[in-house]
Amino acid sequence: MGNKIIVAGLGHGGIVTAAILAKHGYDVTVYEKKSEGTLGHDWTDIFAPKSLNYAGIPMPESDKYELKEDMVFYSPSLGVRLKQHIPDNEKEIKMERKDIYAHLISYAADCGVRIVYDCAVLGPVMLGNRVAGIKTEKGDFYADLVIDSCGIDSPVRKNLPACVPVDKDVSATDRIYVYRAFYNKASDEPTDDKFKLILFFNNKKGINWVASEDEYTDVLIGRFEPFGMDEVEKTLTELRKTNPRLGTEVVRGGQFVQIPIRQPLSVMVWDGYAVIGDAACMTVPLIGSGMANCFKAGKILAEAIMDDINDEFDRYTLWKYQVNYYKEVGGGLAPIAAAKNLLVGLEPKVIDAFFESGAITEDDINISAEFGDIGDMLKFDTNDLITKVKAVAADKELTKKALKCGAQIGAVGTLCMTMPKSYSRDAVASWAKKYNNIFK
Repeated sequence: MGNKIIVAGLGHGGIVTAAILAKHGYDVTVYEKKSEGTLGHDWTDIFAPKSLNYAGIPMPESDKYELKEDMVFYSPSLGVRLKQHIPDNEKEIKMERKDIYAHLISYAADCGVRIVYDCAVLGPVMLGNRVAGIKTEKGDFYADLVIDSCGIDSPVRKNLPACVPVDKDVSATDRIYVYRAFYNKASDEPTDDKFKLILFFNNKKGINWVASEDEYTDVLIGRFEPFGMDEVEKTLTELRKTNPRLGTEVVRGGQFVQIPIRQPLSVMVWDGYAVIGDAACMTVPLIGSGMANCFKAGKILAEAIMDDINDEFDRYTLWKYQVNYYKEVGGGLAPIAAAKNLLVGLEPKVIDAFFESGAITEDDINISAEFGDIGDMLKFDTNDLITKVKAVAADKELTKKALKCGAQIGAVGTLCMTMPKSYSRDAVASWAKKYNNIFK
């Protein structure tokens, strides 16, 4: 076939796209700044196995993963607990992140993908207004198409010229700052809630989880603003008061990461360029998980590329990728971003009041790393909706903010359905402006 494709960065979506394209005869090379065998944080991750099947990726060996425990959601004061009840055939799987990477990379290599390690990507190479390759620390490399899979602070996306209408930066308020580590087991005391998720714990806006395993306790501390080890230690001290198994010695992990928690980019393609994964903000805005979405996006992008029978790889032919991604995934994520903005603006006492009102019950909760829209997240029975609204309405502050959020959710949901079906500069610019303005 001869068409040369460069994938910048070994993000999950980029690997999937590369594998599918190489399997179909494209000349695909991935450039990755890290060394071979070092990808993936030293912790586990969760995703829906059906997303691999969607992308045509084989399942890993069964000894490499296990079913994820149902989460138990706690109010900020810990006064209310709500436990998920997910059927086994719908559960996500938990797998070492390094093993996930190894599985995907091995499959991609079998499909014919070449990977160049220890090669940091520095930015795009432009020929006129077209992306024609990438700048790296080892020199410039040219291709017919560049797929940007370089993560939240992608140097390719950030250094695109002004004429390219792709959002260049992810703002500080559109990130969740996360510390995660596995701590030694300090006690054999049993726990009924093996996977606790606490909202706004200790009056800090963010999420925390404590997952008790046989040999260690997995702790995640997430904040909607930057923080350091002093805050980590204070939070751990408070968590140990109700989690006696949580020890003081880090046995694995212990890193800080930043994850996008905003709506997907309003424009994801240009001439010679497509962006995917964290670089395109494809995570679930409330919790930051996005692996399943990336697997799906990888297939959608690969199909759009293969449908380009004239191999033009420009904004007109690649626009199909964006339209189909929003149809399958992004159109559900954008309304969740509006709900996230509501949550971030609330005080912990308001969250407590919401839990205590009974407006949400165990039967309503279906939050997972793959939920795709508000309906997947909260399974409200239509006949019960009026009762829930009345329970919340007594809190005027929450009601006012919820009504505004509801309007935003409705507006962005409608707007996503009216995305231009084919690329026109003026039509896309107008749509993108309306889309971005909803979240300001």
